[in-house]
Amino acid sequence: MTSTGESVAAARRRVAVQGVVQGVGFRPFVYTLATELGLSGHVVNTGEGVLAEIEGPPDAVDVFCRRVATDAPSPAAVDSVRHEVIALTGTKGFMITPSRAAGSRGASLIPPDTATCSRCVAELRDPTDRRHRHPFITCTGCGPRFTIATALPYDRARTTMAGFPLCERCEREYGDPADRRFHAQPVSCHDCGPRLSLIVPGAGPLGGGTALVRARELLAGGAVLAVKGIGGYHLACDAGDPAVVALLRRRKRRGDKPFAVMARALTDIEPLVELGAVERELLTGPVRPVVLLRRRTDTRAADRERAAPVALEAVAPRCPDLGVLLPYTPLHHLLLGLPGDPPGPRVLVMTSANLGGEPLVTDDGEALERLAPLVDGWLTHDRPIHVPCDDSVVRVVDGVPFPLRRARGYVPAPIPLPLPVGPSLAAGGDLKNVLAVAEGRRAWLSGHIGDMDDLATLTAFDRAAEHLAALTGVTPATVAVDRHPGYRSAARARRSHDRPVVRVQHHHAHVASVMAEHGLDGGRQVIGVAFDGTGYGDDGAVWGGEVLLADYTGYRRFAQLAYVPLPGGDAAVERPYRMALAHLRAAGIPWAPDLPPVAVCPGDELRTLAHQLETGLACVPTSSMGRLFDAVSSLAGVRHRAGYEAQAAIELEGAAHAYGPAHAPGPGYPHGPVPGRGPSPGRGPSSGGGPGDGVGPAPAYRFALRPHEERWLADPAPVLAAVVADVRAGAAAGLIAARFHQAVVDLVRALCALARRAGGPGTVALTGGVFGNALLLSGCARGLEADGFTVLRHRNVPPGDGGLALGQLMVAARAVT
Repeated sequence: MTSTGESVAAARRRVAVQGVVQGVGFRPFVYTLATELGLSGHVVNTGEGVLAEIEGPPDAVDVFCRRVATDAPSPAAVDSVRHEVIALTGTKGFMITPSRAAGSRGASLIPPDTATCSRCVAELRDPTDRRHRHPFITCTGCGPRFTIATALPYDRARTTMAGFPLCERCEREYGDPADRRFHAQPVSCHDCGPRLSLIVPGAGPLGGGTALVRARELLAGGAVLAVKGIGGYHLACDAGDPAVVALLRRRKRRGDKPFAVMARALTDIEPLVELGAVERELLTGPVRPVVLLRRRTDTRAADRERAAPVALEAVAPRCPDLGVLLPYTPLHHLLLGLPGDPPGPRVLVMTSANLGGEPLVTDDGEALERLAPLVDGWLTHDRPIHVPCDDSVVRVVDGVPFPLRRARGYVPAPIPLPLPVGPSLAAGGDLKNVLAVAEGRRAWLSGHIGDMDDLATLTAFDRAAEHLAALTGVTPATVAVDRHPGYRSAARARRSHDRPVVRVQHHHAHVASVMAEHGLDGGRQVIGVAFDGTGYGDDGAVWGGEVLLADYTGYRRFAQLAYVPLPGGDAAVERPYRMALAHLRAAGIPWAPDLPPVAVCPGDELRTLAHQLETGLACVPTSSMGRLFDAVSSLAGVRHRAGYEAQAAIELEGAAHAYGPAHAPGPGYPHGPVPGRGPSPGRGPSSGGGPGDGVGPAPAYRFALRPHEERWLADPAPVLAAVVADVRAGAAAGLIAARFHQAVVDLVRALCALARRAGGPGTVALTGGVFGNALLLSGCARGLEADGFTVLRHRNVPPGDGGLALGQLMVAARAVT
């Protein structure tokens, strides 16, 4: 006998594995590994993960305990392996046993949905394969997971595949250790379902391959179809037909908001956009998000001929980017056509089947009713969707992926936390809501839920919270919410969970989220630059242009954009010319009729607005950088009315791109050059003036900086005066936009240098929705790095309100310890 009590001839151990180990072929992997090592025993899914008992030669048992983590299949993520010696049983052979029901706590992790793998695509295309053209082909390495899981442990009976009994051949594959569909829970074929159907008003339903053929014909003929995916319905139409794109835009009441497009292959869109290695990897990898790609302005006619037809100005009017994704389900591949199929659209508009701000449509009956005014038919199927999950949206900045919406392909993968937290729930914000639960050193964020302004979204919020709690086993003891007294997300979370509530300031949560992403333990403060459109401030004002000295425990407002009145609340957001007029008045610049925002404002509204600003009626002070971007966009004549969130700022960024990147050395400030490491800020480029010549021939615009009540104020009045002068001189809108971007970059560098000079830290966190602007983010990051700062930017959660919940969790954890 050894010191552990094991026999020299044989040993038996119980091995508990936790992490993303269900739905990824982990039990078949354990079976294969144990068989290879000559071990007997069994493996089972439990509510806590995967549990194996192994028996055999001690050396082989040791090898198993090591390789079960190091050799795990690529979709898996092993967090921990614990093993203990147990009594020998003498059983022979190894088997996979039925899953055990979850206990009081769940620690297993369901993997995200994964794009169809290359082996399944090959079978889908192979006329000799029995799954040729099967719209639901999948294996242990790909397909839906999160969106079909109804409970733990993850097994077919606890998914929406439970209603589809396996046929004899699928049953054999499911039970064959040598088959890659061994214990693949969503496995199916033409015989056992699920099944497609096409519903068109006035005609009988069509099924199977006939449904697909007819759907492709309808799309080629200019129809709009609702297409059921794995996490919800899409609205689809031919992206090369400007008339049908315009029709979809009108039906959905989309305004000018860009659509995403799904291309059959990269070669179909490659001549139209700028594609780097990172973008290619994202588009073709297992996640396959929507990737925002810069539209090419130098495409030669010959190259354009190679591209698939895309009506760019109809799909993404006045937008510098094109949102692109590649097929990620078998149905998508079939809808876009396999080799030999009759010609059809090579690129489809593929947009969420909902009205703006509403949750995704997932229920079939609801789809037939709610989507009827929007579509000409429904391509649907009979596999239920348990969890709504929208497409993720990513852009690449300076060669690094940068999430704008974290959903399909990423959710519910946990985010590691730098500090342990108690069981808690964070409600997020009211716009682009994402909630989160956390315990220990892991946080789980929900998918994108939407704007919390109707009952459907509130109900989706409740369901998302319940589902995350069920999958993770987290029973919240603390609830973290935004400080805004009117946020519906906060009220909903307080009502649903009778637990202590921690209120977290909006911009503090933004800074804490990027700190948590980078593993900071909060032992030292960072300089948090939080720029967004709106957030409730400690003084009741609308904040949004903030520089905070912050850790998880608290923050100090080191600097802010000077307050201006926000006239009429949402009216000023929807009509950027109102924000321009408010900023002009605050800067002491007369409302002359030659200025674009004055010219476009109706006379009656202009008089009413003047009275509002003079008396303060229906005005709240705001320091929002997002609203300043809106104001400059209108003042430069780029965008006066916004049909979707941040449209004015997005088009201002697009206009600026033609004039080069915003990361040149910035100007000095009235108090003198700001000392700092690296090159001293100086003047911008002083020659050139056309696209690619930096920010233009004149000195860059600059903000006035002045101390006020123990913080710095950044006054945009000089910037606005310079913009007005350029407008009157006939400067191009793009040149004005580029100079403005440069001014904001220079402001960030100056304020961070002031903070460091005052004894502040050397680490800067860039966060808030305004930093979804690639030109601004790159300019600030590169400029600050040149000044010797360590720069933190978002990598795993969005910079906007989709990342708030992560920061709320970290701040709340410190508040209750």
